[in-house]
Amino acid sequence: MTSKKRVVVIGAGLAGVTLARRLGELGTPALLVGDEEHRPYNRVLLAEVLAGRYGPEVIALPEPAGLLRGRVTGIDRAGRTVRCADGSVIAYDTLVLATGSNAVLPPLRGLFAPGHELPEGVHAFRTMDDCLGLSKAVRPGARAVVIGGGLLGVSAARALAVRGAQVVLAQQSERLMERQLDPAASALVRRHLEGLGVEVHTECRVRDVRGVGGAVRSVEMADGYALGADLVVLACGVRPRTGLAREAGLEVGKGVLVDDELRTSDPHIRAVGDCAEHAGRVYGLAAPALEQAGALAGLLAGDGTARYTGTRALTRLTLTGADSPFAPFDLAAFGETDPRPGDDVVQLADATRGTYRKVVVRDDRLVGGVLVGELGTVGALARAWEGAEPLPSDGGPLLHLLTQDGGS
Repeated sequence: MTSKKRVVVIGAGLAGVTLARRLGELGTPALLVGDEEHRPYNRVLLAEVLAGRYGPEVIALPEPAGLLRGRVTGIDRAGRTVRCADGSVIAYDTLVLATGSNAVLPPLRGLFAPGHELPEGVHAFRTMDDCLGLSKAVRPGARAVVIGGGLLGVSAARALAVRGAQVVLAQQSERLMERQLDPAASALVRRHLEGLGVEVHTECRVRDVRGVGGAVRSVEMADGYALGADLVVLACGVRPRTGLAREAGLEVGKGVLVDDELRTSDPHIRAVGDCAEHAGRVYGLAAPALEQAGALAGLLAGDGTARYTGTRALTRLTLTGADSPFAPFDLAAFGETDPRPGDDVVQLADATRGTYRKVVVRDDRLVGGVLVGELGTVGALARAWEGAEPLPSDGGPLLHLLTQDGGS
């Protein structure tokens, strides 16, 4: 063992792999421990695998040196070691938690079969195993019910429709993707899905999953209406994986609490990605995970000035399908899309082309926007938002940003 500090990273998702790769480039190799049997992959693109556009190998991440496949079961902070399911013990000088998040499984009657397993035909949609299992089960004409109309649910419903399934999307709130989109943009998403044959139900609560012989047969709504189902997809959000941190006595809120140096309440343990909570926020997005990994790589490699102070994150979704007759569907959202009193709002909508562009301006600064359809303007608008610089008072340049076709 060299005189360098030993860095151990738990979690081989985007954050963990990026951190390990950057550390290797900076001359501080890390041991990466991942509990999935698959090669590390970009989780953001799982819907494209389900839609048939990509094979699993296309979304694989460059595998860093020093990847160990195994499941960590505990952390000994006093001894600075981690225990693995196979009985092995790994020593660390610095431990990084990049454990990501788990799919939220809603408390529905009939959801868990004996042995705490999901009934046959019921799938979460979070991991490569989830995706491959669902892809194997779907077939043209299959009746699929997607529970949850957020980003993940919309992606799954669209992918299943492209594969020829008869899809029903059940969303408990009043509109699709309500966390990212305003009502007008959400309506366009709904129109797009319905154009693919997806039956969308909003303000609709699922009460029960019913099966026969351990296999799903129907989904019952709160009003008693039952939907026949060969497949059920649970897309009800994600929750940071904080079990190891809690058991080790680290401070945990929604995620593992970290400071601007991504340091937890134990100075020898850091956290990045979906499991980390910084300044009261858990992002659950790729861009913040990459920024956190980059900042922490610099810190662990000796850059005393590196810090993570937060991410101005943009949500972007592009849905396509292999050999699909349907046009790609694009949307992007950033910042505050719901204006406050006194804000200026610029909107451009083209119902024929199904495009929609809206920006919110406050005190001469671009504070948010949402775009659906043609996204040629998204790059320029995002740069104006990220820079947080005052906009010219005449509004001409902003209108130019909103209408130009380049810059993405």
